Amino acid sequence: MVNSLDLEGRPEDTRIVVAMSGGVDSSVTAALLKAEGYDVVGITLQLYDHGAATHRKGACCAGRDIHDARNVAERIGIPHYVLDYESRFRESVIDNFADSYALGETPVPCIECNRSIKFRDLLATARELGAKALATGHYVASRRLRDGSRALVCAADSDRDQSYFLFATTREQLDYLRFPLGDMTKPQARELARRFDLEVADKQDSQDICFVPTGRYTDIIGRLKPGAIEPGDIVDLDGHVIGRHQGIVHFTVGQRKGLGIASSAPLYVVRLDAASRRVVVGPREALRMDRIALRDVNWIGDGALERVIGDGIEMFVRVRSTRAPQPAWLRAVEGGFEVELVAGEEGVSPGQACVFYDAPSGQARVLGGGFIKSATAKNAAARGATREPHPLAEAVRG
Repeated sequence: MVNSLDLEGRPEDTRIVVAMSGGVDSSVTAALLKAEGYDVVGITLQLYDHGAATHRKGACCAGRDIHDARNVAERIGIPHYVLDYESRFRESVIDNFADSYALGETPVPCIECNRSIKFRDLLATARELGAKALATGHYVASRRLRDGSRALVCAADSDRDQSYFLFATTREQLDYLRFPLGDMTKPQARELARRFDLEVADKQDSQDICFVPTGRYTDIIGRLKPGAIEPGDIVDLDGHVIGRHQGIVHFTVGQRKGLGIASSAPLYVVRLDAASRRVVVGPREALRMDRIALRDVNWIGDGALERVIGDGIEMFVRVRSTRAPQPAWLRAVEGGFEVELVAGEEGVSPGQACVFYDAPSGQARVLGGGFIKSATAKNAAARGATREPHPLAEAVRG
């Protein structure tokens, strides 16, 4: 007998741990599973000193959120535990966040939190508790494949899809994870919260980086990496000094505002040179990149990447969470992997993720991804003389 979570056994004989953040999505996840008869255990993680963020709107995982998660658990009648993960969160997420910014990158801490804290440490805890699965309120879905393994796919609600932040999930983790909201929209989730009479039904969604309660991430970086706040030069593409800045952490690739430079034409941050503390600026066309070198590539497509890549794999890639997937080639190069974008992309920033999909829209399958190490542009001549129109590009245009 296979239950609604695609697990063997009756719901009442199936223990499920639900990661409860105190928000509406994880609360509805817990309430849904409890209503279906599962043996649900709620766990909330205390990830940092939440005192300063207790009453701040838009802050997640704060003291108020722990309180809300506990109230929801009591309302639906499930045991609830708060686990102190502060030290491991500081080491795996906050320190890496500061290190990345100091190197001139633009990190995505939610990806590292999912990879290192929720889907590694919390998953291990769920297994220790005898749970058959760890369920979360993420807007993403999984599907069983013919060989019994599971595929990660985009959420039905494209406006809420969180697949970009979960690309680092491994095959083994996917087998154990469940995402009950993956085929649901946000309004449907809120309506369910009202039906279950949950106080969080109309709670505001979290928007900030959870460990930056003031909204000023430079405060964190300045304390952990003082060198990243040191002033330096703003230079043009030829290296001519045209201004000064108060720290490279105040900038990201593609940024236009806040440069403090008078110019006859708009200028954008093209790259950050941490070693020389230089912010390099140029016209918008200088932002367009064609090749992306990747690090820490995770592959959850079919087969082993080293065996299936051959001369290259056609796919679609997303270089920022807010960008649409673009047609590209993934190739093996000396020392790692490289993505070649068919039409190029602006504002490709080191530290962000490059996530692979098998389709440009809909509930596409996530094939994996990697972190952007660097990006380069082909010269103008090469742009016009590469190859015949790429079938993926034609599909997008059509």
